[in-house]
Amino acid sequence: MKTLLILLLSLTNAFAQTADQQIAARAGLEQELNAQVPLDAVFRDEHGNAVKLGTFFANGKPVILALAYYECPNLCTLVLNGLLQTAQDLKFDAGKQYDIVVVSFDPRERPALAAAKKQTYIERYGRAGTAHGWHFLTGEKTAIDRLASSVGYRFSYGEATRQFAHPSAIMVLTPAGKVARYFPGIEYPPREVRLALIDASQERIGSLADRVFLLCFHYNPATGKYGLLIIRVMQFAGIGSAVALGAYIVINLRRDRRFAS
Repeated sequence: MKTLLILLLSLTNAFAQTADQQIAARAGLEQELNAQVPLDAVFRDEHGNAVKLGTFFANGKPVILALAYYECPNLCTLVLNGLLQTAQDLKFDAGKQYDIVVVSFDPRERPALAAAKKQTYIERYGRAGTAHGWHFLTGEKTAIDRLASSVGYRFSYGEATRQFAHPSAIMVLTPAGKVARYFPGIEYPPREVRLALIDASQERIGSLADRVFLLCFHYNPATGKYGLLIIRVMQFAGIGSAVALGAYIVINLRRDRRFAS
């Protein structure tokens, strides 16, 4: 009897592990650069109002998108905390140079939960007047699936654990709602995110120094990072040297004419 019980427990554990592995296998992230998010998809804002996703792209600013469910006990909190840390480190202000849109992929979550989550993060963000630039949305399964599919974000719900298996990432979108950059993980380097925002905005935000800096860097999809373009830097250096040499020649020619007269 004891042997039979041990065998049954072993089989149960093996089945549970297999089920968990299957759920985890269905989760993942496929980078869909330049993909268009469904701007006509309808969600609910923190006040319960029905809003189209395109509402958050109507002001011509780039958007940082995060998919995370609000009652997640682990990974989603780390993603949102990482996003918060990066936003605090950026010189740009959410709501001014860019917007942040967080969408719950759990269709059971409601606007009241989104409102509470927003209040927490806005208070921690600590910058006045930016509440209109950081949005927490909920929605129906159809809208959630359309958005997640468009950006290559796959998640799966486990009945046994009552939790979602999902990847961790944030995405930078252009003002037209196209995917410009992915930042996987739970930490997002502020300099990389700043460059991505400037790049996604077609350089309509940032200072002149930012834009010149961006000219010397290039996004490499293979590494997911911005790298220094040596050739481009050398080209700028060559142009600078040519300009300096030309100025030197002109100054000396004028000096010689002055002495000759």
